[in-house]
Amino acid sequence: MKFGYTIVYVADVSAALDFYQRAFGFATAFVTDDAQFGQLDTGATALAFARHDVAAASLGGEYRPLNADAIPAGIEVGFTTHDVPAAFEKAVNAGATALTAPSVKPWGQTVAYLRAPEGTLIELCTPMG
Repeated sequence: MKFGYTIVYVADVSAALDFYQRAFGFATAFVTDDAQFGQLDTGATALAFARHDVAAASLGGEYRPLNADAIPAGIEVGFTTHDVPAAFEKAVNAGATALTAPSVKPWGQTVAYLRAPEGTLIELCTPMG
């Protein structure tokens, strides 16, 4: 078994791809002509986005979409960087909502939390090891 990808279901795939490019520098690797699905170039594990109607059709029914106005869902997407404060500022300037400013954890890792416009909880952290 190998972890292949994460798909975030969103109202607007093009807007999500644009935000993640501006906030974190990820290029778009692929997007369908109708913008129902798009994937970022994030390295070995892909981060992709699909529209809510695609999700509902794939799942065979309703589901609870992310809501940027509700408390964060109990899952996060983590991005590593050697400069968490600069990445945090860039993301907030691109439209992310700041949750927890960068701080150094007891084990030495710098960590910060924010939310993307569609409601995804994002951790920015320095690499471990």
